[in-house]
Amino acid sequence: MQDSKQILVTGGAGFIGSHLCEELCNRGHDVLCADNFFTGTRHNIEHLMDRRNFELIRHDVTFPLYVEVDEIYNLACPASPVKYQFDPVQTTKTSVHGAINMLGLAKRIKAKILQASTSEVYGDPIVNPQPESYWGNVNPLGPRACYDEGKRCAETLFFDYYRQHQVRIKVARIFNTYGENMRSDDGRVISNFIVRALQNQPLEIYGDGSQTRSFCYIADLVDALVKLMETDDDVTGPINLGNPTELKIYDMAAKIIEMTGSKSDIVYQPLPQDDPMQRKPDISLARSVLGWEPTTTLEDGLNKTIEYFGNVYAASKQ
Repeated sequence: MQDSKQILVTGGAGFIGSHLCEELCNRGHDVLCADNFFTGTRHNIEHLMDRRNFELIRHDVTFPLYVEVDEIYNLACPASPVKYQFDPVQTTKTSVHGAINMLGLAKRIKAKILQASTSEVYGDPIVNPQPESYWGNVNPLGPRACYDEGKRCAETLFFDYYRQHQVRIKVARIFNTYGENMRSDDGRVISNFIVRALQNQPLEIYGDGSQTRSFCYIADLVDALVKLMETDDDVTGPINLGNPTELKIYDMAAKIIEMTGSKSDIVYQPLPQDDPMQRKPDISLARSVLGWEPTTTLEDGLNKTIEYFGNVYAASKQ
């Protein structure tokens, strides 16, 4: 068995963070989960609370944190447009101040630190698929800028701490991810479609539905994050982590209606400002450096996610 480590996961009660905490606990590490519960929930990690190698603290990363750990996964930040646009100033502060505080912690205790960045750093791309070398096409003044530019600035800080202070960094650019523990009200494509389909409500598509996304199942993503953290110190990233299979939003809506046996109709709404028209990761680097690529089929991932939301919906009716 590999040596046990002390690992901090910020945003550990969120969608991705809760799965990561569970995986790290299963691997025998001592996991400290920090979350302010703005978008994370205790429900996501309550099954870990009785484990001797799991600890939860309520903390906002815009304030310093003083702990002793070997590794830090910095996942703290709302990731859906509905949530990050609710308080855009706080979203930017979480990305920027949070990065400064966690990098400062890593510098003091000489810990390795991974930043959960995002495909949103590419903005509305004019290059498809998006390689890590692409600088992006981001509107710095629009309603999505709090998240897009916040994450871009966080990446800048990570690489400046790497060059100036020799902090051991890893930067993962995460593309659309889905699976269990997503919030039903977070407004993301798959969760929104499944929740509405299960209730036979209309599925809302913004624009004409021709815009594309690439969807990666949560177990595949967590595997990639751990693999990236375990690489040698000279592997810093950024590395795209996502599923390169591109799908139109309309086709995803139709697929979910079919898989749920729903009576939902599809309705169209105006396209929000700066909404990306295409999103597809070039994962050549992940394949070569991490030996990783997604293995979960869309059908298998959707079936598990539909079952999860079906249970959530059934429980809410009791």
